[in-house]
Formats: sequence, structure tokens, C-alpha cells
Amino acid sequence: MENLPRFTAAAVQAAPVYLDPGATVDKAVALLAEAAANGASLVVFPEVFVAGYPYWNWTMNPVQGSPWFERLYRASVDLPGPHVDALRAAARQYGVVLVIGVNERGPHSLGVLHNTLLTIGPDGELLGVHRKLVPTWAEKLTWTGGDGSSLKVHSTPVGPLGALACGENTNTLARFALLAQGELVHASCYISLPVAPADYDMADAIAVRTAAHSFEGKVFSVVSCSTVSPEIVDALAGEDEELRAQFTRPRSALSGIFGPDGRPVTEPLIDDEGIVYAEIDLGRCIQPKQMHDIVGHYNRFDVFQLHVDNRPRTPVTFATDPAHATPPAPAPFTAPPLTADSTGGTKEEA
Repeated sequence: MENLPRFTAAAVQAAPVYLDPGATVDKAVALLAEAAANGASLVVFPEVFVAGYPYWNWTMNPVQGSPWFERLYRASVDLPGPHVDALRAAARQYGVVLVIGVNERGPHSLGVLHNTLLTIGPDGELLGVHRKLVPTWAEKLTWTGGDGSSLKVHSTPVGPLGALACGENTNTLARFALLAQGELVHASCYISLPVAPADYDMADAIAVRTAAHSFEGKVFSVVSCSTVSPEIVDALAGEDEELRAQFTRPRSALSGIFGPDGRPVTEPLIDDEGIVYAEIDLGRCIQPKQMHDIVGHYNRFDVFQLHVDNRPRTPVTFATDPAHATPPAPAPFTAPPLTADSTGGTKEEA
């Protein structure tokens, strides 16, 4: 801990190629290459970047939106699967830590989709698969909630790294669970939300939440938000001028990097596509901790206790399981390591 990491972080603000996972992964790889060429060691992408957010839950009734759910399901990714393999290969090729949101199909049911954040190391190892604990508001029509098994901080070359999706960053206990594991770098992944109530400023909401976590935990936060492309507007609004105006509403996205004092390290990006870069020196987290260390001296663990059930949950437990009295769920998915083949591409080790 004497030499805490210093590195360049990149927060990507971009739109997916809507409901096209292959093309979206290609776009992500190109943006990853751009960020790496500019010196980034950590690159954070938006929530469900592969391959899009179910905006129809906000603009249609459930019957109208049901065919769109099927389209999203067919455009989602599997773990393991080729789209995730491509992202792992890119992280290894460019030597960066990658956090990216995907729509993940459940392996046991056609009705299960997860809002999932992948954390991938610079060697291509899949470090974390975090499934959003509680879908927010209208999202409950699409996503199944995750469990506590993925509420983890990962050891990476850029420091202890945790990640939460969008509204989870308002969940004080989820944030504390990460801080209490030694988190120093926090990835916050959001979607642009022009369909929110008229008095809701998404850019401000993101900034407030990010500043709060950074200041309370004395950590750096890298926040990445998607944008709404003209193609998304055309697909979901069509000729409805009122909906088109809603989808193009300003101040619906903000991406940036915040320091342990709660302030932006550099000017955040609002609405437009682009990449925000900033230098992070984790040594800056030390002195602020002397004043308020909510996972250390500035807490009363004899008064307050947080219990986290981090057991993976499965839909069924069979009595033939020798340990069925206290049913353990299967271990979290661990992808096999990638190796270079003779053509310079990648393949899974046997």
C-alpha cells in the first residue's frame, strides 16, 4: 500500500447499436482501443450497453411492450458466450481493466434477463458478474433481480474496484458493502433517461449520487452513461412527435470522474457522445479518510452492523444434494482463460 496506483481512467458516453449485440460489441472494442491509445488503464462503459435499454417499459403498456421484450431477449448475451469472449479478448489485447453493462440471458428460463455488469481484467480474466439487485421502477417488466453473491470488490492493477448499476448507487447499504471491502475505485454505470418524469434532471441525479459516494467513501468514482441515438428515437418513437421530443430531451446523460472530495476531477460530459479522461492518484484517498472513515474509525460497529447474504440463489434445490440441509448454490461463473492461437486471435484453453 506504500505505492498506491496512479493511472488514467476513461468514462465512455455512447449509444449502443440498438438491439444488435454483435455490432455493439464491435463499437465497444473500437472505443476501448481509442481509450487505450490515449493511455487509459481503466475503461468504464454504460449500463446494458450491449445492446440497449428497454425504454418501451416507460412509453408503452405491458401488452404493447411484450414483443419488444422478445426482441431484447434475442439480442442479449450468454455467459459464457462469443460476445463476452470478444470483450475479454479486447481487454487483454489492449491491457486495460474493463467494466461494461450487458443484458444477460438466464441459463434456465426464457423469461429471465439480468441487467449485468462485467468486470474484466487486463489479462482477459472475467473478474466479476454483477447482476443488478433491484430493477428500478418500470424496469421490473424486463429484468430479474440478482443476488448478494456478486456484491464484491475486485483486486485489479488500478486498485480495489467495485461497480453498481444506475439506481443501485442510491442504495446506501449496497454502497457501504463495497466500501467495507476496501473499495477505492467505484464504477457507476447508467443509462440516459429522457423518459423520466418532467421534473427529473438525470444529469443532476447522476452527479449528486456520484459525488455522494465519492465524498462519503473517500474514493474515486468513474461514471459512464449511455446516450440516445437517432436510430433509437426512430425505432421507439416512430412518427409520434411527442415521443420524439421526449427522447431528445436535454440533460438526460452525464459521464465523468469524481475525486474523494466529491468534486469532478475534470469537466463532466453531458448528453453528447465522447470519452472523458482523468488522472487518478489513489494516494489522494488517504488524508480525507483521517477525517471521515465510515468503514473504520468514523463508525460504531458495536452500534451498527450490516449483514449481507452473499449466497448465490438458484430456482431449485434437490434433496439428493448431500448438503441439501443448507443448500449452497453453484459457484459464480468463472470463464476459462483466453490464450493466443497461432493466427494471433484468441481461443479458450482446453
